[in-house]
Amino acid sequence: MLAVKEKKQTIKDYKLLPEGAPYQLIEGELIMTPAPNPRHQLISANLFKSVVRYVDEKRLGVLFYSPIDIYLSEENAFQPDIVFISSERRHIIKDDGIYGAPELVIEILSPSTAYYDIKKKFRVYEKSGVREYWIVDPEMNTVEIYFNEGGHFSLKAKLENEGEIESFILKGLRLTLEEIFSIL
Repeated sequence: MLAVKEKKQTIKDYKLLPEGAPYQLIEGELIMTPAPNPRHQLISANLFKSVVRYVDEKRLGVLFYSPIDIYLSEENAFQPDIVFISSERRHIIKDDGIYGAPELVIEILSPSTAYYDIKKKFRVYEKSGVREYWIVDPEMNTVEIYFNEGGHFSLKAKLENEGEIESFILKGLRLTLEEIFSIL
């Protein structure tokens, strides 16, 4: 039996989509990503407010929130929830997106995207050189922090429901799980 291999999509194909189209290009496959729910967005806002305040105060670089295109290879264009680019690496920020690995990526899990964030995107972030990766799970009230050492992520911290997390690349940034997961 002859297997027919489906053509993988590339960044060129991805850029043909209309602006704001709810897709990410993951390993050559266009994946529709529906709008997140309100809890996801409140957690994203809590994280962004705390981290951007710290980044701006220390003049460390730029913090972006989704949607922003991150181009990591010909077959991978992601829209992480939050990304940090240091001042030294601002050159990867172009008019149409970010070309290269951010130092920090924060993904907040949603039912429709959790598999990709935990499996496929995890491996691409690892391989492309993202230095620190946070996986925030609103359902379990957990935060996992991975640090890239020698091209491989290692789990450096995992907290559930309470406690304080600390960034490895944004030295001195500490956040409590209460402030991350607090909802009106």
